Formats: sequence, structure tokens, C-alpha cells
Amino acid sequence: MAVSNLDTHALFVLGDLRAKLVKQFQSRFVYIAEQSPEGLYMAEIDTENNLVVDDKSRLELKVGDHFRAAVLPSREGGKFELRFRDLKATIHGLGEYAFVETDAGQGIVFKQGHAVMMVFAAREALQTGLTPTLKAAIAKAAKWRKGELNFRASE
Repeated sequence: MAVSNLDTHALFVLGDLRAKLVKQFQSRFVYIAEQSPEGLYMAEIDTENNLVVDDKSRLELKVGDHFRAAVLPSREGGKFELRFRDLKATIHGLGEYAFVETDAGQGIVFKQGHAVMMVFAAREALQTGLTPTLKAAIAKAAKWRKGELNFRASE
């Protein structure tokens, strides 16, 4: 992918978002959560046993074989695509993501339709209380009322 295919908005806004996501993976304990009105899916990514590759020239981040985030060209000028196993989110820009912080760590919540995906960097391993901790972090940006998602974006 040539960076010249991206407009300035995608290069700076989405590129900066990718850089902030890279910082999340500097933590030893990273959790992925997807929440929708139907329920919550959670998984841990072991950054000690999975190679974290920050390909700055291609604006891509890969963690092992299961996680990938990249800024890609699109008709709108650019998009940020996240993939974790079968989960996929596409972010087109401002208003579709939020930064959250709790006592347990910090995360980035991405809005995708009526669901959200969060990448959460914990300060220490979440051995107990994983579900309430991740739900509380997501609740800082997203709430469902009568099946409708209310999302508070950071930017």
C-alpha cells in the first residue's frame, strides 16, 4: 500500500490512532472485548509469547497470527481496520472511537454498528473480575438502552 493513496485526514487521524493502539500492546496484559446487546466476548492476548510487529511504513500492527490493525485506503480517503480472530471492526474517523481509563488500566473502544470492540491494556493480570472490569471500561464510552447504542466518542 502506498501512503500517497491516503488523504491527509486518514494519514494523521487514523495513523495517530494506530500509534495509540501500538502503545496498548506495550503492556504485558492486553484484553480484547466485543460487546453488543446480545452479550460480551472476551479474550486475552499474550504479548510475551506473541510477536508484536509495528510496521510503521505500512501503517500496520500485527500481534501473532490472531490480531491485525492497519490504516488502509478507501473511497472516503482512508479507514482503520481491526481484526481479531473472527471479530472485525472498520473505523472511518472521528466519532467512532473513545479512549477510556479505569483503575485497572486503559483502553480504546471502537464503535462498529450496534456493537463495540475494545483493546484494553491492564496494569496487571486480570485473574478475577475480568468481566466486570472490562464491562466497566466499555461502559465509560458505550451503553445500550432498549437495544440502541449510545456512544460517547473521545474526538
